[in-house]
Amino acid sequence: MTKRPEEDTARPEGEAAAGSAAGPRWLSDAEQDVWRAYLHATTLLEDHLDRQLQRDAGMPHVYYGLLVNLSEAPRRRLRMTDLARHAKITRSRLSHAIARLEKSGWVRREDCPSDKRGQLAVLTDEGYEMLRRSAPGHVAAVRAALFDRLSPEQVAQFGEMCRTIATGLQPAGADLPWLR
Repeated sequence: MTKRPEEDTARPEGEAAAGSAAGPRWLSDAEQDVWRAYLHATTLLEDHLDRQLQRDAGMPHVYYGLLVNLSEAPRRRLRMTDLARHAKITRSRLSHAIARLEKSGWVRREDCPSDKRGQLAVLTDEGYEMLRRSAPGHVAAVRAALFDRLSPEQVAQFGEMCRTIATGLQPAGADLPWLR
């Protein structure tokens, strides 16, 4: 619930429209409209990209992102903890995803030479080839769903807004699941 419940619209005397320290700062009608539009758009976008990648590559969007992270890493390998941090997923979810990618032959695990407790995720040649084949369709889907719908000014503003939100949600020392 992000908006004041209808049955509770009468504010106690002295309470500001946006709320007070004693209660929640309910969203205004305009904020509620933006929030719901954002949720609607991000849900549709993630579903669109998942369907495209399932159809064209047989993998969900999150797995594609893992392959991209590995492809951009030195020697196409990352410590599992670093990969979880880059992908913004829990280690448990990462372990499950890597197991599925290993079954496809796209990733393999190796022991970390500098830390016997750690493991590396390594993008295989087959995984790199799958990524190379699926990237053009994925880029086309992203472009059609997002960038082709926005003006260059809107793209710049959207990027700035996303960076501002992300910065506020991951301050130094934050207790985030992929950092545990």
